[in-house]
Amino acid sequence: MAQLSDRMRALVQPHLAQIEPYDPAFSQTRINLSANENTYPPPPAVRAAVDDALAATPLNRYPDPMSNRLRDLIAARGGHSRRQICVGNGGDELLFNFIMAFGGQGRTLLNCPPAFSEYEFFASVNQTQVKRVWRDPETFELDMPRTLEAASRSDMVILTSPNNPTGNLVGAHEVEQVCEACPGMVMVDEAYIEFADPGSSVECLLPSHPNLVVLHTLSKAFGEAGVRCGYVVAAPDVIDVFAAVRQIYSVNVLTQAAAEAALRMEVMFDPVVRQIRAERERVVAALRALLADVDAPSGDPAPAVWPSQGNFVLARVPDAARVRERLRDEHSILVRDFSSAPGLAGCLRITVGTPEENDEVLRALSQLIKEDRS
Repeated sequence: MAQLSDRMRALVQPHLAQIEPYDPAFSQTRINLSANENTYPPPPAVRAAVDDALAATPLNRYPDPMSNRLRDLIAARGGHSRRQICVGNGGDELLFNFIMAFGGQGRTLLNCPPAFSEYEFFASVNQTQVKRVWRDPETFELDMPRTLEAASRSDMVILTSPNNPTGNLVGAHEVEQVCEACPGMVMVDEAYIEFADPGSSVECLLPSHPNLVVLHTLSKAFGEAGVRCGYVVAAPDVIDVFAAVRQIYSVNVLTQAAAEAALRMEVMFDPVVRQIRAERERVVAALRALLADVDAPSGDPAPAVWPSQGNFVLARVPDAARVRERLRDEHSILVRDFSSAPGLAGCLRITVGTPEENDEVLRALSQLIKEDRS
């Protein structure tokens, strides 16, 4: 991972001197199942609508700074008002702004790892202390007693549902308890919620819990990772804070146009989401069958595959780092290696792709594991 030069360490703010930028561990491969993107192309009718919208968008004028037409579409979709929506340049910008606005020196963010590493990275950039309550090491479920106790002494909490990289949902009752315990703000990151069971979103809690913020993105189910569009839903006075701290014109005219076109044709994505959900269950079953008779090296945790409500699957395999390298180098397949991350020993995260992509990664894994056992 890149580090700052000695010259830059002497010039940047002191708390940034040891900063290490987020590393997605990307390599150019034939099949990329490492980034939890939607690997299906947009439905042809949606792509045509997006292309028409882009072609009709003037480029010589600044964008609507608050993306109001897009806010109206999002609000109508969820039964909210425009004043409850803020649009950002991807979910990442909104995560950063959340921590920048409500964190800072002397304030604490509660994180429940294993979770998305950007939370703690953004906290460090914003000089926000991080408090951790680790998930159950076997199931990755929240430790609710310890989480609630820590939440009561935190300024912010971020929960992910479905959780990346473990795939767990956080139930509405759990979120409600955290909102009631925390004296500050609670964000639930629902980037993958469209792949979860119907009714899994916690947006229903917004009217009764004014300290709740729910984050969404068009990068996953809507297949617009390259467009960079996310949004948050919250009480109007919370949205006022997001509006106050955001970069002006951060959501460009092409992003707004592409997002509007996709949302107007949302129903067209339903078959893709259903297929990804079905493929996810097939991949989980196939991985479990593949690992059923595989023994871990002495002292290592046993192979495992966890259920998931996202568009990815977490699996523990023997010699995971080497398996990831061989998938990349010998089969041109990229998956995400979490084997050196705390709490995720031996784990790979595999995005659920098309049936053909899933078949290839399963065949390659089967070959590598059989070779390792012979």
